[in-house]
Amino acid sequence: MPTDEAGGRGTRPVLGTPDDFAPRPARPARLVPYIVIALIVAVMAGGWGYVMLRANGNPSVSADVITFDASAADSAVITFTVHKPADRAAMCRIQALDTQHLEVGSREVDIPEGRSDLEFTERLRTSSQATAVHVDYCDLV
Repeated sequence: MPTDEAGGRGTRPVLGTPDDFAPRPARPARLVPYIVIALIVAVMAGGWGYVMLRANGNPSVSADVITFDASAADSAVITFTVHKPADRAAMCRIQALDTQHLEVGSREVDIPEGRSDLEFTERLRTSSQATAVHVDYCDLV
């Protein structure tokens, strides 16, 4: 242990004791950075919420496939229902796919205003044998 030869007090810590140092000055509360961080996080969360809300697209029109028949080599038949507001017209795109999920036929169907739930049966010409037919999307016009 090192000794303090000048003071003659015996052994003491090399760096001193807590009583050897002046007390630390009181730090002011640093609340401002936390408020700024909270505001940034709130703005980012609100922006992300807005993006997620808008990402739904146009949820007021939906279509459900009831049945389809893709047994013919040059055409396919689909029966589907469209749910939309009664006072608005819509447009739906139907699509036929082959075994490799490539489009072999598509068509846009105009949905008139007047009723909210409509059922359609449509024939679709195909360039080759289709294995699936579905409603790709529906939008209000």
